[in-house]
Amino acid sequence: MPQSASEKNLPLSEFSAPRALRIVSEISEKPHYTGSANHEAVAQYLVQELKNLGLDTELQEGYSLTEWGSLTKSKNIIATIKGTGTGKSLLLLSHYDSAPHTKSHGAADDASGVATILEGVRAFLYTRTPHANDIIILFTDAEELGLNGAALFVQKHPLAKKVGVVINFEARGTSGPAYMLMEVNQGNAEMLRHFSESQVDFPACNSLMYSIYKMLPNDTDLTVFRENAGIQGFNFAFIDDHFNYHTQQDDLAHLNAASLAHQGSYLLPLMKHLSNADLTSLDTTEDSVYFNVPYGFIHYPFSWNFPLFIIASLLFCGLVFVGFGKRILNGKDMVRGFLVFLIAILVAGAVAFLGWQGVIAAYPGYTDIQQGFTYNGHDYIAAFLLAGLAIALFCYRRSVPEMQMMNYAVTPIAIWILISGLVAWFLPGAGFFIIPTLAALFGFTYFIITQRTSLLLNLLLTIPALVLIVPFLVALPVGLGLKMLYGVVVLSVLLFGLMLPVLGTLAGKSRWAIVMLLAAAGFLVHAHLQSGFGPGRARPNSLLYYYDAEQQKAYWTTYDKTPDEWTKRYLGASPKKAASLNRNTLFSKYASDFSWSAEAPRKDLILPRIDFVRDTAIGNFRYFDIRIAPGRNVNRYDIFAGEKMKFYNLKANGISHLNQKGSLYRRNGKRILSYYVVDNAPLELQFAINRNDIFDMSLLESSFDLLDNPLFSIAKRPASTMPAPFVLNDAVAVSMKIKASPKRPLIVSPPPENMRSHARN
Repeated sequence: MPQSASEKNLPLSEFSAPRALRIVSEISEKPHYTGSANHEAVAQYLVQELKNLGLDTELQEGYSLTEWGSLTKSKNIIATIKGTGTGKSLLLLSHYDSAPHTKSHGAADDASGVATILEGVRAFLYTRTPHANDIIILFTDAEELGLNGAALFVQKHPLAKKVGVVINFEARGTSGPAYMLMEVNQGNAEMLRHFSESQVDFPACNSLMYSIYKMLPNDTDLTVFRENAGIQGFNFAFIDDHFNYHTQQDDLAHLNAASLAHQGSYLLPLMKHLSNADLTSLDTTEDSVYFNVPYGFIHYPFSWNFPLFIIASLLFCGLVFVGFGKRILNGKDMVRGFLVFLIAILVAGAVAFLGWQGVIAAYPGYTDIQQGFTYNGHDYIAAFLLAGLAIALFCYRRSVPEMQMMNYAVTPIAIWILISGLVAWFLPGAGFFIIPTLAALFGFTYFIITQRTSLLLNLLLTIPALVLIVPFLVALPVGLGLKMLYGVVVLSVLLFGLMLPVLGTLAGKSRWAIVMLLAAAGFLVHAHLQSGFGPGRARPNSLLYYYDAEQQKAYWTTYDKTPDEWTKRYLGASPKKAASLNRNTLFSKYASDFSWSAEAPRKDLILPRIDFVRDTAIGNFRYFDIRIAPGRNVNRYDIFAGEKMKFYNLKANGISHLNQKGSLYRRNGKRILSYYVVDNAPLELQFAINRNDIFDMSLLESSFDLLDNPLFSIAKRPASTMPAPFVLNDAVAVSMKIKASPKRPLIVSPPPENMRSHARN
């Protein structure tokens, strides 16, 4: 990562992290989720910053209904730096809204991205860099709600048709290196060529992360461009300190300046290159393996994976054949080596899996950290990896001649060749695993030819494994959660086997194993001492007031698996399971349901007004226009319907779904959509259903003001706790049926023009 993060007097022609941090400070002073007063203040600030750069600025406002079933009114901020040519444009992209529900300041996600672009553009303009392509700057709104601002731009703005490639800056934590991930239509080869030609100074990327990213449901604004406009691009994001993601600890104090500097180190080289590149020929069917090495970047086609696997397999088989012919390999030692290695893998993996289950049982509060990575997570990574290494050393504790040790090394090499073959077929992005395998084979070749080993040669041949595989031992549990610990421990033992010609020759392996176990215990003790919660390391919790208007009953409820003292003040010492409140499941990142509930006093809440503006039957269909207007200040409506109801030509506030094809509205389960309210504007739904379908619709109306609502006297949340992310929180929620007004009888009349098409379809 760049070492310039703290340098305050960098030339104006360079990206400066301190200058970017001042922008982050302004944006992240307060929470600024879409629809909040602070959100509008941030928008005005960004408009002024763009004007200060001498750029004309445009605002784009409108509704969008996206893939996530999210509806809201977005306000995008757009500026353009004109180029000298007429080719496709380069788009610089970040969102300026913060996460709702949690009082997140959005310093990393995504004030850091906005500040990276503003500071990078400032340096770019200062150098008067000539460029042929237009450069569009787009700060999107409502990304946190469902990528709504990006959808609005792609659907409605004429500039979207000019975009050739996108550079998007994001964050899923508050520190760590910024990784490059791509969104491509088919193959990545052309995008990698441009990335390589840009000559960024500190690339951090590999194609295995790219492959994993494609399998995970972690969409960004860039996903909308790729899926709905066929426009591909680069994502850059740092992910460490994942526990701060979407929480009130995503603030300036927790943001790592080096991570911000790393984001900036990508932008200027890419801007200079892509603003002059031909952006009309980025599509290709060819994929490439890629990875970074210290101060370098390597890539080669996927098509090399299988030939490299064949070469490794044939070389291995030939060496084993020659080894048997020379009588330096024997079946007995090879079988013994196989058994020892298998025991090491199974024992280490089982200890890691059961050990982490024991940690969760001992510290139940960890289960409420939905990101899956605890504040002391790096201690656990170190402890379990050291324990796995100790187990491996203990399994190979006997000192044996080098010839016997090389017989033991046959099994790990064979397993790595098998792994390379499997990834070449099923996960080609991990094709670079063959490189450490080939390095080990070169050492094995030297042994077969000379009938001896060279410690220096074997040490040199461990470098590919250390450079390419060791980083995953930390990156995987950071990015995917500590539940991955057993997997990385098994990977570490596999790596140990690949390095057996070096590690197997260590003297006193039993003593080293004991040292490793003591070190692991030390990390566990340190993890225990850091297992408590406090200011800056707060425990996430949740509390809602839930009023069931049909039953006229009120409840306190929570998503917490283990309620803490603050939530127990309302739930009581013996809360009940909240299954009855989960009839309609709210959308959340981790599919969370209410866990506990307790009866609460009824409050005089003003219910929303529901008007059936139209309820019309014609032929086999029934047409509706339903208007739901808030009776109080609200932030969110979640609309549900019986799963047997089929909706045709649904429009919400005049907008169809982003991916609507044909007349049938596709949904998952009972949820129709979530409407995030701006300016307390009503929700208007237009749709048709089959005439014989039973009308069964309901809504959950929410306001994010439980702690400030004058109807309640909620104790201040302790400094050692914070609102839990990814769920509806600190909210006053009202559940009710959507009922036809008895004063409005069924009317038989022609359907509105915009609903007639489904009958023809």
